[in-house]
Amino acid sequence: MGQLTIKEVAKLCGVGVSTVSRAINDHPDINEDTKKKIMDTIKECHYIPNNSARNLKRIDSNTIAVLAKGITNPFFSDMIQVFEREITKKKYSFILQHVEEFEDEVDIAVQLEKEKRLKGIVFLGGLSNHTAEKLEQLTVPFVISTVNAQTLGDEVAYVTVDDERESCRLVEYLCSCGHRRIAVLAAGRSDASIGAQRLNGYRHALEKYSIPYDDSLVMRTRDGCPTYSMENGYALTKELLEAGREFTCVYAMSDSMAIGACKALFDAGKKIPEDYSVVGYDGLAMAEYYEPSITTIRQPRREMAEATIRLLFDLIKKKPTQKRRIFEAELIIGGSTRSL
Repeated sequence: MGQLTIKEVAKLCGVGVSTVSRAINDHPDINEDTKKKIMDTIKECHYIPNNSARNLKRIDSNTIAVLAKGITNPFFSDMIQVFEREITKKKYSFILQHVEEFEDEVDIAVQLEKEKRLKGIVFLGGLSNHTAEKLEQLTVPFVISTVNAQTLGDEVAYVTVDDERESCRLVEYLCSCGHRRIAVLAAGRSDASIGAQRLNGYRHALEKYSIPYDDSLVMRTRDGCPTYSMENGYALTKELLEAGREFTCVYAMSDSMAIGACKALFDAGKKIPEDYSVVGYDGLAMAEYYEPSITTIRQPRREMAEATIRLLFDLIKKKPTQKRRIFEAELIIGGSTRSL
């Protein structure tokens, strides 16, 4: 059969030209059976819409985008490997998009959705200051991974640990060891995501042990460095020491920050845990193999990544599914802490 026109495709399918156009452009206002009939006809007859083969590519695009905020964070590396493996296993294309801390990941996702005709999106980290209304700009299924998105409404799918609860558990352990002056290396004041949740957990643990909250022991992340980086951990701990504040333990909100904190303490001639205890969060391999090994909260990264992709494909295939999955983390006691 020769090259068809859109009118001939419409005639073959018994529909109007506008209906064929909606099918081609994946418009939501079209019956699924009608859309399938049109798309099958297009493929059988090798119809290429006007505006070039680019549009045909858009029709057949089975692409999933992963938007990672803080891609340099080693916590994400294992998860990204799982995402790529599971997505390609299902014969979908995989796009990894780095999002800077100052960038709006939803705006980037909306643009990617238009350009790549995405079938689904994973948000890895980020999404700290968005609303459900903002997310309604997206017309494809998406899952938020590693962030508790409860405040965004019942229809938003996410996979995470309970950062507030796990942070509380970690600080309760420190309190049980006799620590009362626990400095914390936290995210910036504008953070409304995991940094805020972990700080809330810290405060709840202090309350349980009737320990007054001291804001002077909360060291906020500096601008210009990735939030959960070794550089920030080092700079904040050095500032803490130079300020002469009294503390017995440093709670760093990531393992990378904890290692930076250790270096600052070592550079100041201090010993760990003899002079100061140090704890992290995430459960990275670097924390286990560091000397001394870092006490931390280990998140089940690979399991969370696998659950994220299963949930996303359930949404793509419109299967009934539980949209929220909250994993249990594990408290790992290392050599970086001691009882007083």
